[in-house]
Amino acid sequence: MSTKLIIGGSSVNICSAYAPQEGLYEEEKKRFWERLDEVVRGVPSLEMIFIGGDFNGHIGSLPMGYDDMHGGFGFGDRNVEGAALLDVVRAFGFVVVNSSFSKKEEHLVTFRSRLAKTQINFLMLRKGDRAMCKDCKVIPSENLAT
Repeated sequence: MSTKLIIGGSSVNICSAYAPQEGLYEEEKKRFWERLDEVVRGVPSLEMIFIGGDFNGHIGSLPMGYDDMHGGFGFGDRNVEGAALLDVVRAFGFVVVNSSFSKKEEHLVTFRSRLAKTQINFLMLRKGDRAMCKDCKVIPSENLAT
């Protein structure tokens, strides 16, 4: 989902993404990344773009080869899906902003269960717009269910 806002004469594109889960067919994952590529390429380079979403991947706590886009404050260990996300971030010239701020674990972890706690939700924007983000953290809350 993508929304364009005009704020003070500037265009700001806000995109929400939900990547296929681990274990789904590679074709579904490929379609997701192709569609995200189309969305990003559809936003003129002079306009801001913020992409937030559940990418079902772990970028890990350390940059390890992704220093220019991973701020060094992630959570856990990188997996294949997290490496794929960082490769896409690099290709777009983006930065993962919620890896750029030192936070307590409760403000990094975006999924908790009895068996695991992980960081799978990320906010990304163009490196040139990095100064627009002064802070980024998870705000723990209760989930609503029916």
